[in-house]
Amino acid sequence: MTTISIIGSGNMATAIGTRAAKRGHTIELMSRDTAKAQALADRIGNGATVGTFGATPAGDIVIVAVLYASAVEVVAHYGDALAGKILVDITNPFNADVSGLVTAPGNSVSEQIAAAAPEGAHVVKAFNSILRGVLAEDRPLDVFFVGDSAEAKARVAAFLESLDMRPLDAGGLEMAHALEWAGILLVGLARNGADFDISLGAEAL
Repeated sequence: MTTISIIGSGNMATAIGTRAAKRGHTIELMSRDTAKAQALADRIGNGATVGTFGATPAGDIVIVAVLYASAVEVVAHYGDALAGKILVDITNPFNADVSGLVTAPGNSVSEQIAAAAPEGAHVVKAFNSILRGVLAEDRPLDVFFVGDSAEAKARVAAFLESLDMRPLDAGGLEMAHALEWAGILLVGLARNGADFDISLGAEAL
């Protein structure tokens, strides 16, 4: 097991951090709101710590668990502190009524993060097609992920497997926009009869 750094202290940071800590990973939380991060670290327990926002994360895998509107700015703020790190983008750039996206093909949040990240950092998109409540239920789940670095994807896949999740590689970072639409699909299903206790997956026939 390893140290996983999470930038953010909201609902998804809570769900991912709690699930990972239960399986032996050490969680480092980094947030502009240090008091909120400390409260979350105390809630997660299992040796969870609080790092300094903007400083070099302790983990090689850094989960960017902030709202899409601030994700690129946060990565730019960290700058060279993220060099050599694997950045996991979990954002969903929904429009105001969650009927579509504010991004376009070739301009996903993941691709914007990759452009802002320092040399040697690799971006992997994951977790965005899982509702936080379902993630927190701690049951086996499928996770779609994409990225351009085979090594970074292998590291993220191993992390996902350690969380009792099945990683499903959907291709390069150019596929991140498709995953953003998967988030819209999930919300559409939830709003139209499936409820919010659902997850997306794949099955070989």
